[in-house]
Amino acid sequence: MGARILLALLWLLHCLPLGAQAWLGRGLGRLLYPLANARRRIALRNIALCFPEQTHAEHEALAREHFQWLGRSILERGLLWYASPERLTRLIHIEGDVQLAERSERPVMWLAPHFMALDVAGVSVLLFQTRKGISIYQEQSDPVMDAAIRRGRLRLGNAEIFPRDEAGKALFRAIRRGDAFFNLPDMDFGERDAAFVPFFGIPAATLLAPSRLARALNMIVQPVVAETLPGGEGYRVRFLPPWTDFPTDDPLADTARMNRWIESEIRRLPAQYLWVHKRFKTRPQGEETLY
Repeated sequence: MGARILLALLWLLHCLPLGAQAWLGRGLGRLLYPLANARRRIALRNIALCFPEQTHAEHEALAREHFQWLGRSILERGLLWYASPERLTRLIHIEGDVQLAERSERPVMWLAPHFMALDVAGVSVLLFQTRKGISIYQEQSDPVMDAAIRRGRLRLGNAEIFPRDEAGKALFRAIRRGDAFFNLPDMDFGERDAAFVPFFGIPAATLLAPSRLARALNMIVQPVVAETLPGGEGYRVRFLPPWTDFPTDDPLADTARMNRWIESEIRRLPAQYLWVHKRFKTRPQGEETLY
């Protein structure tokens, strides 16, 4: 029942001007900060680990600001799932070569870290270019919410998403037939197919798949960063120049290079990164938990 109520609320709110949704979302974030104890602690711990040079007051200020962007991302999900393509096209501002994949003779991997507007980046590759986009998603335990997420991400057409546990062979087949892969490379999924690679100087379990997949399938890797703009200004999605030094024959070095790039983007936009995820949950053998 809770999921149905939330979805109904998101549908109602998507009709409001974006400025009003932004105001409500930031208010929701201010409310969540004192109430969401576990997520607040995770965010503060992540921020302290990544920015040890800052004071506790600065860590807390960044976490509070982050929760306001998080509140926006929750409420504005309805906009992405229910608004017309014409409205979304007006709100999403593209920078860079969004149409690289549709021109390329080689398959393209869009490399998109977990900023608050990540789903906006996903919408942008369906609205502004014609190559079929594919991605992996984490199935939700609530079937109503799982169905809503799938429906919302696929409603614009020309897309396919694979459950993480079943993605391997289907993903390879889709890329080989020419589909472009929207890849989210910066979450902790444990030690399987991963290595402990520095992230803000801390060993972090990081998937080696972006390097290995790009090399195995001769892919072009194009980094993509999505940003939520203040108030009702909309969103900015930056399609950056494709990397000419990735992949190499060293997946560990490639992954370290990728993490350094993600760090640089986080420093540019620190409050909008997904700090409520336990990025350092998996530890090298013998190390104590950081949470």
